[in-house]
Amino acid sequence: MTTNTRRVALSQHRTGTESTVGLTAIDKVDLPSLDAGQVLVRTTYLQLTAVTADLMRQDPGLPMPGYQLREAPWGPAVGTVVESRDPALPVGTEVVHRAGWQEYAVLTSAQAYPVDKALPAAYYALNQGVTAYHGIVDIAEVKPGDVVFVSGAAGGVGSLAGQIAKAVGATKVIGSAGSAAKVDYLTGELGFDAAINYRDGDLLGQLRAAAPDGIDVFFDTVGGDTFEAAVQAAAYAARFALCGALAGQLDSGVGAHPRLDIMTAIVKELVIKPFPTPHTPAQIQAWNSHYGRWLASGEIAYPATILDGGLDVAASALDELLAGKHRGNVLIRF
Repeated sequence: MTTNTRRVALSQHRTGTESTVGLTAIDKVDLPSLDAGQVLVRTTYLQLTAVTADLMRQDPGLPMPGYQLREAPWGPAVGTVVESRDPALPVGTEVVHRAGWQEYAVLTSAQAYPVDKALPAAYYALNQGVTAYHGIVDIAEVKPGDVVFVSGAAGGVGSLAGQIAKAVGATKVIGSAGSAAKVDYLTGELGFDAAINYRDGDLLGQLRAAAPDGIDVFFDTVGGDTFEAAVQAAAYAARFALCGALAGQLDSGVGAHPRLDIMTAIVKELVIKPFPTPHTPAQIQAWNSHYGRWLASGEIAYPATILDGGLDVAASALDELLAGKHRGNVLIRF
């Protein structure tokens, strides 16, 4: 049995928008011996998400536990069982777990779940589809005929949210991204009907040109100027589903605190519904019941950037994710 593991540990809390590289260090710790019902899992892929940076704060103010100093961050991952004292998880089983910032982890069957064998590869289990599905279907209640606008559309959540909106019948899906390459990616590979580059300026003008009759749904992962433009471009009784404020993670000023034109919101009777991202078993099951079928039919694609290097590149890759360098779900291959 492997007796120790390398891991990334949090050495100090995040206080602003500083790089996460300087907040972490790689160390080595001993692993406990396996008890009955436990397995030793070797991590093969770690998923990076923007909320990781928020959880590095001493008081993240989120409905999920923040990271403790001198401990490894928790995060979604897949791995392979290399030693087992649980007959339900024999050696060789590929599992999903949340101890991804370490190369090996001792887990129980309540902490490691077999990967759905119907998926094309184990890492397909690492996605942010539950958030995207819940926001599009339950919060925004997208229906046939809707014009949907998705901010941060090339990211892990947004890239699935736009595809899900199309799959449930939206007439037009518009995405925003920060480069010409990402705009082409949204329309050329993910099936978005239109996409705008917010770095080109006049975000509101671009949005009105793409949706001349207004947007019926706004799925927001960014906040900031994008939220303000969506309010102005909204159709009557538009529904806003808010699940992130990436602009605030990059800029602690206005990005985290967009201005709401209250009179416009009143006149248009906008429905603005923020929602947190921890999910119930029912929400997870709702996504899983559609995910494999939509993949198989080609109605959605799995958007991902896979980076090699394991733990040695994890913190720098998180900085790159926050800066918008990558697209889709960002995975680190061990």
